[in-house]
Amino acid sequence: MACERSPLLAHGVFSMVADNGDSRRGSSAAGDGSSKANPRTLNTFFGVIVPTILSMFSIIIFLRTGFVVGHAGLLYGLLMLGVAYFIISLTILSICAISTNGAVQGGGAYFMISRSLGPEFGGSIGLMFFLAKVCACGVYVLGLVEAILNIFGQDAAVGMAQGIRVLPQGYWFSVLYSSVLLLLCLVVCLVGAHIYAKASFITLIVVTVAVLSILISPLIVGPRHFNLTHMLDHNHTIIHGVYTGFNSSTLANNLGPGYSLDYSTNKMMSFSTVFAVLFTSCTGIMAGANMSGELKNPSVAIPKGTIIAVLYTFIVYVLLFLLLSSTCDRLFLINDYAVFQRINVWPPFVIVGVYCASLSAAMCSLIGASRILHALAVDQLFGLPLAPAAITSSSGNPWVSVLYTWALVQCTLFAGQLNVIAGLVTVFYLLAYAAVDMACLALEWASAPNFRPTFQLFSWHTCLLGMLSCLVMMFVINAVYSSASIVMLLLLLLFLHYRSPTSSWGYISQALIFHQVRKYLLMLDSRKDHVKFWRPQVLLMVSNPRSSCQLISFVNQLKKGGLFILGHVQLGDLDMLPTDPVQQQYNFWLSLVDKLDVKAFVDLTLSPSVRQGTQHLLRITGLGGMKPNTLVLGFYDNCYPEDYFLQDPAFCEGADKGSGSSAGSEGDHFGVDLPSLQAHFPPVRHTESPRFLQPDEYVGIISDAIKMGKNVCLARYFFQLPLEGKGTYAKSGDSSDMIDVWPSNLLSADGSGSFADVCSLFLLQMACILNMAARWRRARVRIFLCVEAESGDQGWLAKEERFRELLGKLRIRATIKIVTWDRVVRLLRGTDSTAPPVASEEFLSAVNSLLKEHSTSAAVRFLYLPQPPANSRQSQQYLAQLDAVTQGLGPTLLIHGLTPVTCTEL
Repeated sequence: MACERSPLLAHGVFSMVADNGDSRRGSSAAGDGSSKANPRTLNTFFGVIVPTILSMFSIIIFLRTGFVVGHAGLLYGLLMLGVAYFIISLTILSICAISTNGAVQGGGAYFMISRSLGPEFGGSIGLMFFLAKVCACGVYVLGLVEAILNIFGQDAAVGMAQGIRVLPQGYWFSVLYSSVLLLLCLVVCLVGAHIYAKASFITLIVVTVAVLSILISPLIVGPRHFNLTHMLDHNHTIIHGVYTGFNSSTLANNLGPGYSLDYSTNKMMSFSTVFAVLFTSCTGIMAGANMSGELKNPSVAIPKGTIIAVLYTFIVYVLLFLLLSSTCDRLFLINDYAVFQRINVWPPFVIVGVYCASLSAAMCSLIGASRILHALAVDQLFGLPLAPAAITSSSGNPWVSVLYTWALVQCTLFAGQLNVIAGLVTVFYLLAYAAVDMACLALEWASAPNFRPTFQLFSWHTCLLGMLSCLVMMFVINAVYSSASIVMLLLLLLFLHYRSPTSSWGYISQALIFHQVRKYLLMLDSRKDHVKFWRPQVLLMVSNPRSSCQLISFVNQLKKGGLFILGHVQLGDLDMLPTDPVQQQYNFWLSLVDKLDVKAFVDLTLSPSVRQGTQHLLRITGLGGMKPNTLVLGFYDNCYPEDYFLQDPAFCEGADKGSGSSAGSEGDHFGVDLPSLQAHFPPVRHTESPRFLQPDEYVGIISDAIKMGKNVCLARYFFQLPLEGKGTYAKSGDSSDMIDVWPSNLLSADGSGSFADVCSLFLLQMACILNMAARWRRARVRIFLCVEAESGDQGWLAKEERFRELLGKLRIRATIKIVTWDRVVRLLRGTDSTAPPVASEEFLSAVNSLLKEHSTSAAVRFLYLPQPPANSRQSQQYLAQLDAVTQGLGPTLLIHGLTPVTCTEL
């Protein structure tokens, strides 16, 4: 049975057995023991606080704090720091809300987003966040190499006399050193995350000691002067840096910005480039969330640990900004990344802190990225390319995903400089943070009763502000990277959408749609209806879709953006049944709607008779101002229908395989595959089949609908409409197709009377609506007016003129054909003028011949449906007359309209 841990997709070459539960069983030799071998052992401190602090300190606190203060100044530096922490604080509120709203599994941010926004957003944002982690790992490794070469490099980048300078420098040497260090991180990660968690506490102690030594050094170390040497255009440039100790003049000089060239990249710095470097220090807030699979209680540990870690790092950064701006001149800060090392009471403190923080942050990013990739692979969102990443060791360590991640990080090391990829890392992280805020915002706006996080310090305002802040800062930092990342995100969304992954996670889009539709339905007031905006809202009663598919597709063309409901009555009495059989049928009918590609709802009911069931549907179907105003029935005759399922390739075996999905895939069909869909609907009626609907009951349904004020349409011979499948008509002549309208009541002696009563105008409106549909747009509308030309009364000429004028006012483009039917009317009136007209068989045959003579070439015909008889004993005669008139005509719609639907006003 599907659950939160079930694989997302289970079809194609990546399929796994759904009953396995956790898909790790299909990819790991550990089998059933995988979950037991991977216990949750980390608490809040070791699992969240420690990795988050180390990720946020990393290389930036030691090697780029002076860079930020030197270029931006104290005030702008604090502004950058405030903006950065404001953004991440809003995102943290969203993280805390989502993580306290249910059980959080492995995958951290990816798990939260995917289970909140669905597979498309979850998969695309998850992959982007994975790439952000990969690039961040490269930043930390490159920063560590930079720190090592500052001490041990042969050609010093700055004027330092101490150190054993034995390591050659250059681009390829930097790549080599980075690769060796990354290999060391790989070994630790392959051993397991628990080794890193234990070692990270020692690393945190070392880093804390290094930070404390920096804070107390100005109290011990006196003023100093330094000569800094840089290579610019193959020339050695010597710059004099001054450390003044706490000095008000130094503080005053460092208050404002002073952007200049960065000596490592030789590029001009600006607010955005400096902010990009600074924000890299804030990208570790999800380090704890990414360890969610190893946390004992992630719903408690993630919010509590993340907030504590962020507050701690913010205080430390503010103190360091104040310290540097009060003790070092701007030239010193701008031209020496290792400023903390030079002014420290004992430089090895800083050196060891840099090495430990950088190495720890790199391993944290490598582990976090591998866990995200493993979660993506387990959910099978990207199929075969990521399938091996789902493999785990006997202890539950996803070693294949670690290798994948290591290979990608190795590619980023070819950038060679930390500042080169810092902007890309920042943009990726901001996009991921915006997605988390959007996930929380969507959950809050959906107002789902089950969204009740224990963490309450958030609102939709904080989510929206956090999301917008992230998006704005993305483009402030680097518009090119931001645009490219959004394009990449959209491509991933399209890819996952067309893979059509369905899941048991729930779709936030459905909750949002429900929320909005409910609001708009309440605003849709039926008392404000106006004839100018009338449209057909159709209830089509379907006995067996095997014989009704062409009619279903035709009505889909006829609805003109209105409501379209497929109704079906299941005969039975609920008192005599253990359960309601109707509820189990909805999935089959909805799958039929998908197969036919029609925009229709489905409403089923259980009733002792078809007539009562239709009454139920006419009364209760729809909601608010969206209720059916037109009933469409198939024609009641003695013909035996054909099985459409045997004609359309979409319903034949192998159709699912041809469309790229597996017939046995439960998730893609919501539990209804093609064989079960075919088996659900019974065979079409044949000679030995009993009829569940009698003539008097059928006519009674028509009478009931008219009494309820519904328009009624009877459809005959629509199985003759060619249909290619998926609800689209086969293209025939297009421009040669004709839609014929007979607005007169051909069964009445007054058939040549008014051509513009409510029912006649309703026929014209329906024909006009059909003519607007894409398939029928090039068809020509012909209107046939029956007149008695031989009577000597020329009043019909005036009627015709008034009718043409009316068509002009109604903006209906049609050709008017005059049909003389004096001979036919005489058959109806007989020789005795005082006797009431009687529709004899001869008269009915003459009407049928008249229709065949003039409408044989039409694609579809619209005829006037007379009022059904009040006496039920005349039902058989009524149906016989309709049968005789429409015999052999082709697709015909008999319509009785009650609703005024036309308007000549603007």
